[in-house]
Amino acid sequence: MKLNASALTLDSGFGSKAHHNIIKEQGLVPVIYPNRRNAKAPIVIARRLRWFRKDIYKDRYKVERTFGWQDTYRKLTLSYDKLKETRLGFGNLAYSMINFRVTFNDA
Repeated sequence: MKLNASALTLDSGFGSKAHHNIIKEQGLVPVIYPNRRNAKAPIVIARRLRWFRKDIYKDRYKVERTFGWQDTYRKLTLSYDKLKETRLGFGNLAYSMINFRVTFNDA
């Protein structure tokens, strides 16, 4: 399976030029949120955000948020069950609880 021109989303900790070059050598497109700590001038920040693909990075945020919700359910985080079906069942139960909470939240 070829991954040429596929996007690779990472944290801003991987935003160095060396990491960008390694990712590009593999034929991937780096989608890394620019680290603003080292760039105080607005021109430098704008230059870093020029090639940033915000639409792809939003999908990464959805995945990270789902993992965060998963961590609230200890049974999913530390699974000692040997049967795959049991783990899958607890996962479906947790996702159902998350969806119920999000759908019927009064706040």
